[in-house]
Amino acid sequence: MLTDLPNILTLLRIASIPVLVALLSVHSPTANVIACVVYTAACITDYLDGALARRWQQLSELGRMMDPIADKLLVGSLLLALAGLTQLPVYSLYAAIIIMIREILVSGLREYMASQRETLPSTRLAKWKTGIQMVAIGFLIGGDGAAGMLGLSFLPATMIGGIFLWFSVIPTVISGWGYLTAGLTRIMAGQSRKSSKISF
Repeated sequence: MLTDLPNILTLLRIASIPVLVALLSVHSPTANVIACVVYTAACITDYLDGALARRWQQLSELGRMMDPIADKLLVGSLLLALAGLTQLPVYSLYAAIIIMIREILVSGLREYMASQRETLPSTRLAKWKTGIQMVAIGFLIGGDGAAGMLGLSFLPATMIGGIFLWFSVIPTVISGWGYLTAGLTRIMAGQSRKSSKISF
């Protein structure tokens, strides 16, 4: 149900997006530190909603659908905001473009497969991909200004975020290719089954 705590946590992750974008738009170290706190809380809900759903046996199709959507909305919105605010270093804008293309393609594939009554379960590599992306975005949200405010001026947070974002491209592309091949295989198998029933 939508009112189950795991689903509420997922909805809170989505609700944090406009707050984070607004804080980034302020362009101040204080706002960036607050954004990091909000973002960290949002990332924690990504772990808690699944863990609680499994522990309390509140697994549902709604929750299974909403969880990856919330992740994609959070990552995609923040990447767009960071790009618009020119806070993506080391040519990591291109990494963000690759990430967005992959997410849109996989989402479209999932939607088509759902129309064919087929599913495309999430993989462990895809979860690692999301985790690395979230770490990268955390560094990019805080940036050098927040690091300096927290007494970590020696830490090139923005550069680290850009490097992590590029690093996340590896599992992003590999898992995306895996989804594509798995999806096409299932679609072709499903069409073969339908053809055999018709011919019979």
